[in-house]
Amino acid sequence: MALLIAQAISANARPESFADLAQEVSPAVVNITTSTVVAQGTGPSPIVPEGSPFEDFFRDFQDRNNNGDRPRRTSALGSGFVISEDGYIVTNNHVIETADEIIIEFFSGRELEAEVIGTDPKTDIALLKVEADGPLPFVSFADSDTARVGDWVIAMGNPLGQGFSVSAGIVSARNRELSGTYDDYIQTDAAINRGNSGGPLFNLDGQVVGVNTAILSPNGGSIGIGFSMASNVVTRVVDQLQEFGETRRGWLGVRIQDVTDDVAEAMGLEKVAGALVTDVPEGPAEEAGMQAGDVITQFDGYEVEDTRTLVRRVGNTEVGKTVRVVVFREGKTQTLRVTLGRREAAEGVVPAAQPGESEEPSETEILGLTLTQLDDDLRSQLELDDNASGLVVSDIDNLSEAYEKGMRAGDVITEAGQQKLSSISDLEARIEDAREAGRKSILLLVRRAGEPRFVALSLEASEDEPE
Repeated sequence: MALLIAQAISANARPESFADLAQEVSPAVVNITTSTVVAQGTGPSPIVPEGSPFEDFFRDFQDRNNNGDRPRRTSALGSGFVISEDGYIVTNNHVIETADEIIIEFFSGRELEAEVIGTDPKTDIALLKVEADGPLPFVSFADSDTARVGDWVIAMGNPLGQGFSVSAGIVSARNRELSGTYDDYIQTDAAINRGNSGGPLFNLDGQVVGVNTAILSPNGGSIGIGFSMASNVVTRVVDQLQEFGETRRGWLGVRIQDVTDDVAEAMGLEKVAGALVTDVPEGPAEEAGMQAGDVITQFDGYEVEDTRTLVRRVGNTEVGKTVRVVVFREGKTQTLRVTLGRREAAEGVVPAAQPGESEEPSETEILGLTLTQLDDDLRSQLELDDNASGLVVSDIDNLSEAYEKGMRAGDVITEAGQQKLSSISDLEARIEDAREAGRKSILLLVRRAGEPRFVALSLEASEDEPE
């Protein structure tokens, strides 16, 4: 009997119809039509030999169809939704980014022209505004962190230009990452097609849990794999666009990579987690005393599991806030106080050059690498700063662990065991130190075209090599 009651309750949890919900939220969902002036005459033209009897025919045909090289206007379709009674509208940035004119069509058939308040290409979100003669129907955002895999959701929008279409499905997966730094997508099997971009994904309370942004499809149509940017990401972006007309994300000022098993072993970390700092250019982290080789384990009271976690935490933190950052350095933890800068103002900062003095050139083979000390000629060939120091990989064994881990000729090793290198003897000393400490691997800081990364190489392969 109890089983039958439980089954009945479960059955009742599934909605018999989404009609009431669709009727409730439809007035706040909009179709978006954009128009853009594009240059004419950019496409391929038929090749006709000069003097051919068809030359005049093709010229007249092009003039009639293309009106010469005069610009023409193209249009595109998308979706959006109203978030306030005074006319703020959310959509995707890619829906409106090239538009000269944006027309909003409401469920009632009314049309209004919109202006762009601000955009954020990193999350593909845009905020628009229309001026209406009265309050507009609007919807509110949900806390997307409460959305669970298996929850019912409905998508609304303008698929393929059909206008105000509703589809239903479930949350198929959470925390999907496509290509962006700040990605946090909800995956759904609710049908999403071209034209749905920018439209809302609703929960059963009529709140927006995501903004429909992308689909995975071999043919351009829905196959049940759609992605909506989570509302908790969207609300932070929208709040900043409303207040400033642009985003203002926190900036720590480091280059980082994930901690792998071999890196953790080489550094003596108990847990394979955190963000390994590969470079500290001029900025907030440098001013606070952070160093390349530090592993960031906590940021502003939160545990740092990996680089993605850190990037999102920093980006979501207020510019100018002073935060506590816990780092693992030389076997101990330290707490640094960092006052965050603004990422948008800092993008494009060139990392600080590594100091060092040049010594007599020398060459050796170790760990499957043929290494040569940097000199002026090599600095010139590799387009390095005059004060760059380290060891250049002049050759590499294709069967070596170093090759398998992506090292190539032309790479520059600037640190070993988290200490700077200026000679072959420095590297040999670091290897000996690692062995005496019982390490099975050694951590190298490798630069290629100025981009740094850490590589952990096993020392077992070099046991029989001369030192």
